[in-house]
Amino acid sequence: MINQLCEKIKKTGAPVVVGLDPMLDYIPAHIKKQAFSLAGETLEGAAEAIWQYNKGIVDAVYDLIPAVKPQIAMYEQFGVPGLAAFQKTVSYCKSKGLIVIGDVKRGDIGSTSAAYATAHLGKATVGGLKIAPFEEDFATVNPYLGTDGIKPFIDVCREEKKGIFILVKTSNPSSGEFQDRMIDGQPLYVHVAEKVVQWGQELMGDSYSYVGAVVGATYPEVGKALRRIMPKTFILVPGYGAQGGKGADLVHYFNEDGLGAIVNSSRGIIAAYKNEAYAAYGEEGYGDASRQAVKDMIRDIAGALERTVR
Repeated sequence: MINQLCEKIKKTGAPVVVGLDPMLDYIPAHIKKQAFSLAGETLEGAAEAIWQYNKGIVDAVYDLIPAVKPQIAMYEQFGVPGLAAFQKTVSYCKSKGLIVIGDVKRGDIGSTSAAYATAHLGKATVGGLKIAPFEEDFATVNPYLGTDGIKPFIDVCREEKKGIFILVKTSNPSSGEFQDRMIDGQPLYVHVAEKVVQWGQELMGDSYSYVGAVVGATYPEVGKALRRIMPKTFILVPGYGAQGGKGADLVHYFNEDGLGAIVNSSRGIIAAYKNEAYAAYGEEGYGDASRQAVKDMIRDIAGALERTVR
């Protein structure tokens, strides 16, 4: 799957992933009105609203980008109907030819991690059948429990030719409370990065490992250092746009081949119509606003990379 991700990035010229992280506050009034008329102001109504909202965004941007990243918590908050909307969203994105990164941040003891890996990347055995529950292509994984929590994911990735992105240095302001703690003379995130390299050597694609890393855009100097530590690791970069990251901050996350990183923007794209820069599109044109925001993001990153090459 990492080879396919590289090829799709080359084809689109867009090292960009759109985070499908819907909140009801983001959804235009006309979509909520229609959904609530069908299912009432219920969990089912909320799930229908986020599904229709997602569909509109995907229809507007799928030809511009290689991948999407739905954050499962935004769906789980609406219970079982929300999870059904998550599954519908994943299936629809795959039908549009998009790679799906499930932002699930799982990780636990071995047997539990194995169940998580089956749910999101593998196949469940039901009688004599094997059935894929959610069927994402990649999943984000928390490394806090060490190899016991990671190996089950690697085993499923090997079997299914899928991948993971392990949290190394996250974009949130308080990430340093643990991730920056000095251990044996180095920040904890460096120790995690070194383990990511070790785990990744077990599962290599043509140029990059199926075992990737999450490194936030909000800490560009850290990203620069981690790129050197993890030359064959694909980096998923959250924190662009609404969290403050810019294309100029991200050039060192990439390798000289122009690959090695994929940059996420969530509300900066899916709620672009709420941004003053795209307000002219209005609520009815929320998909067109998202499309323009994607184009602007691609241009920003490409421009930064071009200036660096020069």
